[in-house]
Amino acid sequence: MSRLILIFSVAALATPSLAETPGVLKAAFNSTIVSTYPDGRKAELWLHPDGSYTAEGRRHDRSSGHWKVKGEALCLKQSHPLSVPFSFCTPITQAKVGARWSGKAVTGEPITIQLVRGRTDPEQG
Repeated sequence: MSRLILIFSVAALATPSLAETPGVLKAAFNSTIVSTYPDGRKAELWLHPDGSYTAEGRRHDRSSGHWKVKGEALCLKQSHPLSVPFSFCTPITQAKVGARWSGKAVTGEPITIQLVRGRTDPEQG
C-alpha cells in the first residue's frame, strides 16, 4: 500500500452537519488520527468540520478529499491528487484522545489507530 489512498480513499460527498457528527469525530477535529502499519511506518489523517480531510500517507504522500458518516462508519472519498471512484468505510470507534485500537487498511493489512492530541497537519498550521 503505497498511499493513504489505500488506507482511506476520499471525493465529493455531502457535507455533514456538525449536529449529526458523532462526538468521537468532534474530538478528531482538534487531533490527528495516526495509523501505524506492521512495518512501523505511520500515516496521518486530519478531519475538518466542513466534511473535508487532508492526509499524509506512510510514504509521506499527501492526499485530500471528503468524509461522511454512514450509519456507524466513517467513509472517506479521495479527490486529490486524483479522484477515486469509491469510498473506504471503517467502523467508528468510541475512543478518547490517546487511546489505541486495531483496524484494517483497505488492503486488509492490520493497523493500529490512535487519536493523538493536537494537529500536526503542516497545511493547517
